[in-house]
Amino acid sequence: MEAAVKTEGLIRRFRGGVVAVAGVDLEVPEGEVYGFLGPNGAGKSTMVRMLTTLLRPSEGVALVAGHDVVRDAGAVRRSIGVALQDASIDPFMTGRELLRLQATLHGIPRRDGHARAEALLDRVGLVDAADRRVGTYSGGMRRRLDLAMALVHRPVVLFLDEPTTGLDPVSRLTLWDEVRRLNDEGTTVFLTTQYLEEADQLADRVGIIDGGRIVAEGTPKTLKAEVGDPTLTITVASSEDRQAAFDALSGFGPSVPTREGCIAVRLPEGAAAVADVVRALDVASVEPQEIDLSMPTLDDVFVAKTGRRLEGEDAEAPVTVTES
Repeated sequence: MEAAVKTEGLIRRFRGGVVAVAGVDLEVPEGEVYGFLGPNGAGKSTMVRMLTTLLRPSEGVALVAGHDVVRDAGAVRRSIGVALQDASIDPFMTGRELLRLQATLHGIPRRDGHARAEALLDRVGLVDAADRRVGTYSGGMRRRLDLAMALVHRPVVLFLDEPTTGLDPVSRLTLWDEVRRLNDEGTTVFLTTQYLEEADQLADRVGIIDGGRIVAEGTPKTLKAEVGDPTLTITVASSEDRQAAFDALSGFGPSVPTREGCIAVRLPEGAAAVADVVRALDVASVEPQEIDLSMPTLDDVFVAKTGRRLEGEDAEAPVTVTES
């Protein structure tokens, strides 16, 4: 199977010596949904902009749909669809007008372009709103229109940059269904996201980028298995209880980063050890407000690889590492 996206030693530097992407080697086979995870500032958007010819690499090679993003930029653009998070849409045009304009810009004959616009309006559920100005659309409707515009010329590789940020749960699920349908039809999808559930639900494989480098890559199942043991998280009422709980549980497993007001440990014995944990807390005179045992998630993978959490709007928030 050929690679739909392939990079070797890809680097992007900015003025002041800032290295946003620091030598990324990446290969996405045709027909795959590849989830690209990382917090703000990790290099995700810079990668997408280079792969979509919007930004020139400083060093390295990037091939998309078999075309070099520097030497064959025009061929790359004809092969890809792009729906960027910060894409601007004329609010005074209607959805139908914008899709027809997009078809014209891609050189599609008028009659075919009009037919394609109608088919896409139906596909993304915007037929009833087709003649309304886009400025009246909800966030979910605008994202669906973004997707339709990216599909006008039937791209073989689709880049979606955080497509569900800010959407309500129903709109998010609707977009997920459309991504699955596109992939079933053979479209390769390169999906950047800060939502771990999104990557877990949609991606065949995920890559985690931090500090401009890929720090982990594999299927969601494989990456979670690498983390291993379940995590026990205990919420306590005070800093004194927190330290006492940490001391009481230090023998059950290694401490891991967690949110403020809690402690968390890996629990090799899983649920079988919970009763012993409760007894240890009782001996230490700690009354926990909440006890939660969770299986490894992609967030746990990110913590294991970077020492930080990754989850939507809280991606930049530091985590607490409990120390004795």
